[in-house]
Amino acid sequence: MRWYVSIGAVLVAGMLASGDVAGVAAPGPGTQTGRVAEKESTPSVDIELIIAVDVSYSMDMDELAIQREGYAQAIVSKEFLQALKAGPNGKISITYFEWAASNDQKVIIPWRVIDGPESADAVSAEIMKTPVRRASRTSISGAIYFAIPMFDENPHRGLRRVIDISGDGPNNNGTPITPARDAALEKGIVINGLPIMVKEPSYSTMDIENLDYYYEDCVIGGPGSFVVTIKDREKFKEAIRTKLLLEVAGRTPDRPIVRTAEREPRVSCMIGEKIWQDRWGR
Repeated sequence: MRWYVSIGAVLVAGMLASGDVAGVAAPGPGTQTGRVAEKESTPSVDIELIIAVDVSYSMDMDELAIQREGYAQAIVSKEFLQALKAGPNGKISITYFEWAASNDQKVIIPWRVIDGPESADAVSAEIMKTPVRRASRTSISGAIYFAIPMFDENPHRGLRRVIDISGDGPNNNGTPITPARDAALEKGIVINGLPIMVKEPSYSTMDIENLDYYYEDCVIGGPGSFVVTIKDREKFKEAIRTKLLLEVAGRTPDRPIVRTAEREPRVSCMIGEKIWQDRWGR
């Protein structure tokens, strides 16, 4: 579902009015025992949220800085803290990592619980103090495969497990994107997308037209999954804040999503790999 964001009072009011959170049934504990089994049976946070952000060279330094600031400011915003307290547990567990190539992921914030202004301020400050970096290639699949086992490392079980993945280009490194997406969905994990489309597609950056369609048809998945598209640099931070509000509140934009199983993807899920092969022959 393509959705162009606006964070007005109506959105916030709609998210917070009822105070309830739409839960997604988590997989049963199976044969797990001890601490893990207890964690599975007694959710203590409303969402386990992995924020996975693109730092590939196609992102310019200004975009990377705005992206960092956007997440840091969103976490301490009044709207975010209100949405946090509206949940049944009133707290979330969050981790933040940066990614580029299939073997290039760097955890910036290990798993932390945010339960109010003080913990939100601490996470926000830690995001901002880490130097901004850039790296080569774009492996969305690598980011997803890196994220999946992180949920097992989290000591806090949530009502929902979500990977929030942002990027400004298609997968062009590592395994294809759809098997990675499907591996996450099989574990009951929801993937939401934040396609960044603030620049015109160019030969040098591997950008493509209709990146939002690519994210909708090839990247996101799971109950209630959605895409928030950024097409205006001035609304970059607003989009990030809106997306986090929706995720924490367990809500989605009020438009139905057409499942990819019902039709062929509008953009080839191998388009990034094809462009790379055509240009560099490897």
